[in-house]
Amino acid sequence: MSAHPANRDVFVPHAFDEKQIDLGEITMNYVEEGSANNPALLLLPEQTGSWWGYEDAIRLLKDDFHVFAVDMRGQGRSSWTPRRYSLDNFGSDLVRFISLAIGRPVVVSGCSSGGVMAAWLSAFAMPGQIRAAICEDAPLFASELVPSFGHGIRQAAGPMFEMWNRYLGNQWSVGDWEGFIKAVKNSPFAVTAEMFPDPTQPPQFMKEYDPEWARAFFDGTVAVNCPHDVMLAQVKTPVLLTHHQRIEDPDSGILAGAISEPQARHAQRMIQAAGQRCDYQDYPEALHMMHQFDPALFARVVTDWVATLD
Repeated sequence: MSAHPANRDVFVPHAFDEKQIDLGEITMNYVEEGSANNPALLLLPEQTGSWWGYEDAIRLLKDDFHVFAVDMRGQGRSSWTPRRYSLDNFGSDLVRFISLAIGRPVVVSGCSSGGVMAAWLSAFAMPGQIRAAICEDAPLFASELVPSFGHGIRQAAGPMFEMWNRYLGNQWSVGDWEGFIKAVKNSPFAVTAEMFPDPTQPPQFMKEYDPEWARAFFDGTVAVNCPHDVMLAQVKTPVLLTHHQRIEDPDSGILAGAISEPQARHAQRMIQAAGQRCDYQDYPEALHMMHQFDPALFARVVTDWVATLD
């Protein structure tokens, strides 16, 4: 049985009208903007993100694209599904969404875990569904528990994810925000504290998020049947990898960032070895969610790159 946060009354209104579509196991929440005469573009948010993180970017993109932006299962107004968070289940949702809601070939752009899903769609979607994939600062290899190349999740964002799940609990079953903030202050991972400038209450994006996502990434179950090297070896479309801020702590080896440069370059080589075009664009000053914090740059990156496609 799927759970849903609606009874927690956490949602707020946004600039665009939201829609829902029944995909079988879940109901997916999304927005649709722009003319159907324009190329289709599907936007996939990062872990903890909802579609509205793209709100300003959508304003810039909707004149040139038929834009769809979704809440993944376990996030936003889409269904929460205890014990059912995995790359393959996320992908199945998106394949159904493209078939039922978009109905034509689409360029998909995803940030962080959404970028991993953009690569998943390039590899495993139905024939003809995906024109190209943009992986916005995606943690390829780096979000796996035991990756085939480079550091894994516990040498990057994993400790932060573990804290989210321990203090908030699956489906917010614990909800100890005060305890979480105390733990953050005692944590060596400063990147955690920077996400919560107001420690008195959870930010909106966390209120709409099932912390079981964090557990699935920390314990490795999210990708146990979808190794990233197997996925990248089967990519079937052009791909753009964008790479944003990252700092490796010289003492601990912890990566403050989504993916290391060696991992990004290895992903590029694997996609090229699969016979596909793969472009790498480095934006070392950009924040992880470029689409949210620099929507003008994000819109330009997307528009310019899509213009180079056949």
